[in-house]
Amino acid sequence: MSDKKEQAPLPEVTFSTFVLSLASSALVHLGEVPNPETGSTSRNDDLARNAIDLLSMLDDKTRNGLTPDESKLMRDVLYELRMKFVAHS
Repeated sequence: MSDKKEQAPLPEVTFSTFVLSLASSALVHLGEVPNPETGSTSRNDDLARNAIDLLSMLDDKTRNGLTPDESKLMRDVLYELRMKFVAHS
């Protein structure tokens, strides 16, 4: 018998899951959702800004190579995160 917890299978790594993972990290740092490891919420503006800046850089570097759905996801995620960041500032 193992002491390790059973983990759900990880989602397929795609551009969309990568973007959503970074967005989830930003939401945790904004205190919008609980930290999955601790279950508590706390704010860290520096880490939230870093995750948003990372997504922005990724958007700049991939702008002409995305599918229309990926491009829309990137625009929508960045808009929502930036608005939440400003609202919390």
